[in-house]
Amino acid sequence: MDRRTFLKGSGGLVVSFTLPGLLAPASARALTAVDAAGQTVTKASTVKGQVDAWLAIAPDGRVTVYSGKVDLGTGARTALAQMVAEELDVPFGNVDMIMGDTLLTLDQGQTAGSLTIQDGGGTLRRAAASARQALVSRVAAQWAVSREALTVTDGVVATRAGDRRIGYGELVAGKPLEVALDPKVPLKAPADRKLVGKTVARVDIPGKVTGQFTFMQDFKLPGMLHARVIRPAGPGARLVSVDENSIRDLPGVRIVRKQDFLAVLSPSEWGAVKAARLLKVQWDDQPHFPPQDQMYTYWRGLPVNKVETAADKGDTATALAGASKRLKATYEFPPHTHGSIGPACAVADFRDGQCTIWSAAQSTHSLQGEIAVTLGLDKASVRLIYLDGAGCYGRNGHEDCSADAALVSQLAGAPVRVQWMRADEHGWDPKSPPTAIDLEGGLDAQHRPLAWKSDFYVAAQKGTIEEFPLLATITSGIPRASYVTGNIQKNADILYTLPNVSTKVHKLTDSAFRTAHLRSPGRLQNAFANEAFFDELATAAGADPLQWRLDYLPDPRARAVLEDVARLAGWNAKTARAIRRKGDPRDVVRGRGLAFVRYDNDRTYVATVLEVAVNKKDGHIRVTDVWCSHDCGQIINPDGTRNQIEGGIVQTISRVLLEELQFDAHRVTSLDWASYPILRFPDVPRITVSLIDRPEASPWGAGEMAPATIPAAISNAVFAATGVRLRSVPFLPPKLLAGLKAAPAKGRATA
Repeated sequence: MDRRTFLKGSGGLVVSFTLPGLLAPASARALTAVDAAGQTVTKASTVKGQVDAWLAIAPDGRVTVYSGKVDLGTGARTALAQMVAEELDVPFGNVDMIMGDTLLTLDQGQTAGSLTIQDGGGTLRRAAASARQALVSRVAAQWAVSREALTVTDGVVATRAGDRRIGYGELVAGKPLEVALDPKVPLKAPADRKLVGKTVARVDIPGKVTGQFTFMQDFKLPGMLHARVIRPAGPGARLVSVDENSIRDLPGVRIVRKQDFLAVLSPSEWGAVKAARLLKVQWDDQPHFPPQDQMYTYWRGLPVNKVETAADKGDTATALAGASKRLKATYEFPPHTHGSIGPACAVADFRDGQCTIWSAAQSTHSLQGEIAVTLGLDKASVRLIYLDGAGCYGRNGHEDCSADAALVSQLAGAPVRVQWMRADEHGWDPKSPPTAIDLEGGLDAQHRPLAWKSDFYVAAQKGTIEEFPLLATITSGIPRASYVTGNIQKNADILYTLPNVSTKVHKLTDSAFRTAHLRSPGRLQNAFANEAFFDELATAAGADPLQWRLDYLPDPRARAVLEDVARLAGWNAKTARAIRRKGDPRDVVRGRGLAFVRYDNDRTYVATVLEVAVNKKDGHIRVTDVWCSHDCGQIINPDGTRNQIEGGIVQTISRVLLEELQFDAHRVTSLDWASYPILRFPDVPRITVSLIDRPEASPWGAGEMAPATIPAAISNAVFAATGVRLRSVPFLPPKLLAGLKAAPAKGRATA
């Protein structure tokens, strides 16, 4: 029996549990938690510079780690435990992780930007190494021996002669370590590592396969009510009237309201669903969105907050004017929904002026402040406890459902579970902002790149994360700053060494959409334009796309991933143009495309080759094969790294080929998988990943880097197959067919 058949036939076991002491006093100095073995461990410090803020050792030697970062299904729980176990020298199975609990963990920022291992893991690693050094020194002092006379194996300190030994648990005896975290503490040399760099099975998978793992959607509290929030007719709509008589016949149903925030509650889930469907509500609804077919015109017409110069080298204007050959192009990337497979869910319990929320938020510490504002509380009176939810890809950095649950619980005076529906998720999650990029390039008489000019039109950041306009906050009458995503100018400037370069980023003041980061924000859009247009210059110069990049990319690690992926994919002059495979239908032609990125221009290196099969009759594009070379420095868990790369590739293929937000003047209209399709299992390509491990280097992220290469690689592959340049995502059949229709007259067409 295969795994899919097993899962289909075995059903699922739903597990619920309760936690004692929902919200400890904010003034408590020693915080406690119950580890996986049921023992109480003491967290004696909330000072970042103290090891006790990051880990605790129980009398039996088990280690509890307190991480402000969370595991979004990425395997971070396992990788972080590997890093701690390695440096502390304890068995991997003795490490338990507490993640994202605002009472027990310190604020390490959002779990975003592929920084969990790079930043969050680095802190935990140094805390573990500091603890190990201090414990060995403590034993050396007690036994009157030198540190060099001692060894540590599996949490046991022993003399090299083997005549004396003591375990960490006995040594610590349940007391605080009272050890300073040394930011420069030496870490293990690569040759001494036993866990880091090795594939360790994810600790969460067995429970998820058997149904014993508690997801956010599984969590229950005794006596809780089920709620549904009644969404407005559209963004900014005002609530005019509510006909409570329309649901009078439903037993146990209640209504709560605060200005334009409206929710129904029921003792049962189905009762809440029925009440939400039957409740008659009138809204004052005004137009909010521009016409969909004029989105980019509207976008470019928004006021510019500021123009930043990302690169300015040489005299680009003069060089372009004197170029032997000159090219211009515009690239566009639309807003997308996050497309979480499981709609959001949260449970909240408001009592005695304090609120505890169980949430799948990516940023529990910032959400703590956001919800405090919504409830009119101080931040210390709100506690967020993280539970794993569905894949969120940036959406849960601003977790609306948690604020919904908290406000409903406050208004109802009871513990509440709020479950979003598919229409809530597709219609009301904050979207990724659109992006438009104008590019111009010139070649000299020897067909070498002479000049590069690019102008990026992106959303500017306004406000802080804690000022994000959560739905419950703004509909309940609390004004919030118009926050839009930041850092999306990253990767606007190119790494290729050209003599004349001008790159400007036009940061627009607003967006029609409530926006949030979506996997590889900005980098994906910017690398799409840069890598596709660099290919256009290569074509104009009659150059091989691979050699063209190598000729102008001096960084040896950048060259290494390009050369590695070329070897992996068998790249040559023949594969760089249209290919026909034996057995393909007559209307199908194939092509390969190449793209490179160094994420943020200062982190992970990725080069990708992919092959597309294009049906020239119906315009359908399918990615059949992907080869990816990936250098994220020191690899913590190879299998986990590979999983992240593969998942990012699949999701981005979906975004590029299929996903398109639909909306009218009043609201988003793509509210289900029929109107907002995503890639299905039969269309997932073969993916081959080559990991370049650099054990002596620092570890960088892997979750968002490979996606930045995918849009350009697909565009370049389609051009190799058909001669049509696709510059506006998504690459839907009508766009390709329009390009093919224009191709005979123009030779090489655009769409």
